[in-house]
Amino acid sequence: YGTFPNGFSWGAGSSAYQTEGAWDKDGKGLSIWDVFTHKKGKTFLNDTGDSSCEGYYKIKDDISLMKELNLNHYRFSISWPRIMPTGIRSDHVNEKGVNYYNALIDELLEHNITPIVTLYHWDLPQVLQEKYGGWQNISMINYFNDFANLCFERYGDRVKYWITFNNPWSVAVEGYETGEHAPGLKLRGTGAYRAAHHIIKAHAKVWHTYDTQWRNKQRGMVGISLSGDWGEPVDITNQKDIEAAERYVQFYIGWFATPIFHGDYPQVMKDFIGRKSAQQGLGTSRLPTFSSQEKSYIKGTSDFLGVGHFTTHYITQKSFPSSRGYTYFSDWDVAELVDPRWPDPGSEWLYSVPWGFRRLLNFIKTQYGNPMIYITENGVSEKMMCTELCDDWRIQYYKAYINEMLKAIRDGVNVKGYTAWSLLDKFEWDEGYSERFGLYYVDFRNKNKPRYPKASVQFYKRIIRSNGFPNQREVENWRRKATETCSTSNQLLAADPLTSHMEMVTEVVVPTVCTLCILISAVFLMFLLRKRN
Repeated sequence: YGTFPNGFSWGAGSSAYQTEGAWDKDGKGLSIWDVFTHKKGKTFLNDTGDSSCEGYYKIKDDISLMKELNLNHYRFSISWPRIMPTGIRSDHVNEKGVNYYNALIDELLEHNITPIVTLYHWDLPQVLQEKYGGWQNISMINYFNDFANLCFERYGDRVKYWITFNNPWSVAVEGYETGEHAPGLKLRGTGAYRAAHHIIKAHAKVWHTYDTQWRNKQRGMVGISLSGDWGEPVDITNQKDIEAAERYVQFYIGWFATPIFHGDYPQVMKDFIGRKSAQQGLGTSRLPTFSSQEKSYIKGTSDFLGVGHFTTHYITQKSFPSSRGYTYFSDWDVAELVDPRWPDPGSEWLYSVPWGFRRLLNFIKTQYGNPMIYITENGVSEKMMCTELCDDWRIQYYKAYINEMLKAIRDGVNVKGYTAWSLLDKFEWDEGYSERFGLYYVDFRNKNKPRYPKASVQFYKRIIRSNGFPNQREVENWRRKATETCSTSNQLLAADPLTSHMEMVTEVVVPTVCTLCILISAVFLMFLLRKRN
């Protein structure tokens, strides 16, 4: 129990493709995600982000939700093809797109909410993918710098926190190694490393552009948001497990953080990938190298570090035979395990393991010289066929993870802000709309996409108001109050999303809806079983 430091910033987040919709409106160009999701079989139920939450048309509505939460900041991303349809500045700047973000930024500031702006949250202009191969091509560095420079020019008088890339690990690995994400390429063993190499250089170039051209005038900061799971050794007395867990974290967050803070890739990545490349008979490592000039140029290019964190795995040593081929995942010789007792309400990869959060934050403090940290993503999903607003597991997740962050701050970790992921239910990439991370429920079947507060809204709001956890009795009272409008049965709540009052659906409707939900779930289960057989 206790409070966070004075001035600690509480927020929530979103991204352009996941929430805006309006995929082809007002002069917006195609992104790789527009093209990817329009191909059959790429996403769950062939869902797309074409309309998503219709956030493009709901600036005022959504900011009223942020005010209801008493947020200090809101993290969102700018769609590159919305303001530069081809991705190339000299081709065309779409002023309607520019003005959308102007309106969003101005409305946030009018309500005393600080904008934290991500420049790249995965929606590369399709033209750059088709013409050059996207992040496989070194030319992306200059195109991305031109885009960032336009954003600094148009918005930098009001935006003081910039994030170059969100979770470049996913961009590189899922976009260019496994093909699960756009652009859907499977360049195994090479694609992810090449994409990451260009992303790191692009990040550094944008930081230097801001540093030399804008910092003195605008007085803002530029960082990057890196996602990392924590890896805990299966056996803490076994040296091989200890080394495997360290390797796991280095291949994940260290892949990007070590060059940015120290100038080069982690030694363990260079050793392992170099050795495996030699075993393949390659003359050089599949991991690209930085020149000495590049190392000094990249080192120190983050005014703060954004950290996205969701879960933890147990890690053990596992050698992969060369007969199975060489991939990013076989390069690090580890196996991931989970404890079956860990709660896992939603995404198959997302177990609730709060203690791993504190360990990751302390690792970052030790490895990278205690940088200023903003938590840019933390939250939990649910997979539900039914409308469920009584999200007690999310309350438990936020309570436990935020509490571990408080302990990390007491350990001396320099965390300045926290971003709940996410404000709204939204399009979840290859999972479509099957997973919901939002504090607010969005009814995607209704063309108006109404928002309804889940119980976690009331709980998070009280953490923000108290700037932490005052005492046991009060925190338990928050949880009781947050869920008192719900019951443990799967009840359907209705709410006016633009006001704070919540009203129960009539007693007749609730059992009917619940019965329907159970029937739908049963039919879906029978369908899956038949499919499996």
